[in-house]
Amino acid sequence: MHTLFYDWGGLNVWLFHAINDVRAPLFDAFMLLGTQLGGHANFPIYLALSAACGYFVAVRGGRNAAVAWLSVLAVFGVGYVLEGQLLGFLKPWLDFPRPPLALPPGSLHIVGPAELRHSLPSGHSAFAMLVAASLWPVATRPARAGLLLFVCWVGLSRISLGAHFPADVLAGFALSLAVVWPLRAVAQSLERGLR
Repeated sequence: MHTLFYDWGGLNVWLFHAINDVRAPLFDAFMLLGTQLGGHANFPIYLALSAACGYFVAVRGGRNAAVAWLSVLAVFGVGYVLEGQLLGFLKPWLDFPRPPLALPPGSLHIVGPAELRHSLPSGHSAFAMLVAASLWPVATRPARAGLLLFVCWVGLSRISLGAHFPADVLAGFALSLAVVWPLRAVAQSLERGLR
């Protein structure tokens, strides 16, 4: 099972090296920024920015816009709590090794402190997807493109810095979507009632 769902017949490690082997000081700094922006500690900042955007849109757009943004903020807040609980359970329970522990010494490039355990799923990737999936219903087309770039940037940064395998990143994305989709369905039904 591990070989099929995690190793992908060696493709997981091959993709890791294809991304992690790209090195340049400016590129590393760019990847570090992506990881910093994808940190769970940024939740209050993203929530405040989303609330401010929602307020200005609601002032101009009326009741329906206000309800849509309240729904988005509720999904984001509840999703953050649920996702945190799931990550807190899954990471130690699965206890997959991170690249520095799983791969031979000297075979990878690590930027920042080396983390060794609790690789699956990637918390940074899950949080980036939570931000994007929560804001998606109210985002314009250019904003959606920006959200997709943000998610990709954070996910790639975790691999580039030597913190996660590609499977960890994809699992983080999937975990977040599994949290947001049902919350979004509940929020949409409540929205219809408020309208």
